[in-house]
Amino acid sequence: MRALDDDLQDLAGHYRWFAQVEAAGVSPRYAELAAAVADDADVLGFLGTLPQAKRQANLLLGALTFLHGGPPEDGAQLHAWVVGDGDRLRATMLARATQTNEAARCAALLPVLATLPGPLALIEVGASAGLCLYPDRYGYSYDGVRVGDAGSPVQLRCTVTGDGPVPTRMPEVVARAGADLNPLDPADPEDVAWLQALIWPGMDERRDRLGAAAAVAAREPAEIVRGDLVEQLPGLVARMPREATVVVFHTAVLAYLSTEAREEFVQTVTGLPVRWISQEGVPVLPGVCQRLPEPPAAEESRFLLALDGRPLAYTAPHGGTLDWLPAAAALERSSSS
Repeated sequence: MRALDDDLQDLAGHYRWFAQVEAAGVSPRYAELAAAVADDADVLGFLGTLPQAKRQANLLLGALTFLHGGPPEDGAQLHAWVVGDGDRLRATMLARATQTNEAARCAALLPVLATLPGPLALIEVGASAGLCLYPDRYGYSYDGVRVGDAGSPVQLRCTVTGDGPVPTRMPEVVARAGADLNPLDPADPEDVAWLQALIWPGMDERRDRLGAAAAVAAREPAEIVRGDLVEQLPGLVARMPREATVVVFHTAVLAYLSTEAREEFVQTVTGLPVRWISQEGVPVLPGVCQRLPEPPAAEESRFLLALDGRPLAYTAPHGGTLDWLPAAAALERSSSS
């Protein structure tokens, strides 16, 4: 491989890290492809022509999958696709952004929503295509306890530990809205295909679930405005029905903001007449983390579910598990009183 300048050497290091840490043990294909990028001067050179924020592995591999109907088979095919189709690849990577819209996260959201006085008006910041704005349109199984729409094409399973609320009813949702820097349309096949392309190889269940959830959302479109979440939030709250309990929620969004922007968001949301549900990595919201009954493990990779800044449970990043904390027991008692 020809000599690389410092910038491209750093980029190669990022792809090696992605291969060895992010993808290892999760997606052998992506681990192999990322390692191949790290050793391919031509591909690194292509990435070096893009803005810094557009060089990440998930965006490159997602764009290749989107354009070619599937990921490259190996490093040689990745090289051929990048070198032979660079203009189209560049345009896609500049126009698109990495986004996760995992409806399975609603399995952690629903038990908290079901304890709030209805009807509810839902606002998701970082909504993407808004697939998490429809928790009342999906079916659920909490360790075999079924709730929700048994006929929905989206059926979510969740394993629960600890003493917390298992929903016995579905909340009444009278309004849905959201904000995102790059909102996607669940009725647009291209947008849905892009979200599916961002799902790693071997995760066919997630890909199928995304398509089913997009079909649900397309039948009942929510208002998702384009723009900064802090700037857009007060206006969205003001447009919600007065009789509704307004719930602002987000999952894996604030980590992409600067520390200052996170603090501004917390000040904004806590100053509005809303209930606030967050699902973020443990270190993302220090004020929430400080209220944990005991310090988290140093290697903790789960998300922290909180209501109005009070931590309630650890959750799996893409849904599927709820590990209730002691504070959740009080939430359960208050919902039944």
